[in-house]
Amino acid sequence: MAISVLDVRDTFAAPRVRVPGAASAAATTETATRRLPLTVAVAGVIGVLEAVGLMSLALTHLDGLFSAPTRPAGWIVAAGLIMLAGWIVLSAGSGTALIDAAGRTLFVGVAYAEVVLVAALLVVATALPVAVPVSLPLPLLALMVLAVPVGKLLLANAPTARQWVAAGPRLRVRRADPVQAHRALATVTLGIIGLSLAAIAVLAPVPTSGPNAPASVYSQH
Repeated sequence: MAISVLDVRDTFAAPRVRVPGAASAAATTETATRRLPLTVAVAGVIGVLEAVGLMSLALTHLDGLFSAPTRPAGWIVAAGLIMLAGWIVLSAGSGTALIDAAGRTLFVGVAYAEVVLVAALLVVATALPVAVPVSLPLPLLALMVLAVPVGKLLLANAPTARQWVAAGPRLRVRRADPVQAHRALATVTLGIIGLSLAAIAVLAPVPTSGPNAPASVYSQH
């Protein structure tokens, strides 16, 4: 006999069975099939390309800076290199984190810092006789450089970007290792490659004399 409302409900109502595995599988499928918004993709690519551009700029101009007669002090050069390295890492890392939906705070923070840096450099270049590396008016050059962080801010603050980050990172679907699934095929392929390299070494040896002989790295004096 039921002695409470709960007992009566459990007596006459059909029991409800929860299947956590099916619910989690449906959530995983829904999360894995999310499509990357265009704003997030463009913003992340801009961050990565900016890091690549900074690296290329550093590799092409640091040599001239170090060999210049009016080279700045060592601690200034070291501080500049540390700041440049941190800028490159933060730019690429924040873009990748935005694409992965891990967060947009770092991306937005780097963009704001870039706006402040461009404004400070514009003030310094206007007040001091600083040589500009390109033959463009200083205000036009500042606007062109400022377009990068402003574009990053507009893309990262778009509603689709906010929704993408709010949904959280996508769950990665685990796939079987192809080597483990096709162990025999991998072994045969590796053996064929090894036999091919051995046949090339035996049947077509490198000539040690004559016009086709490779130039020696060492020379005798």
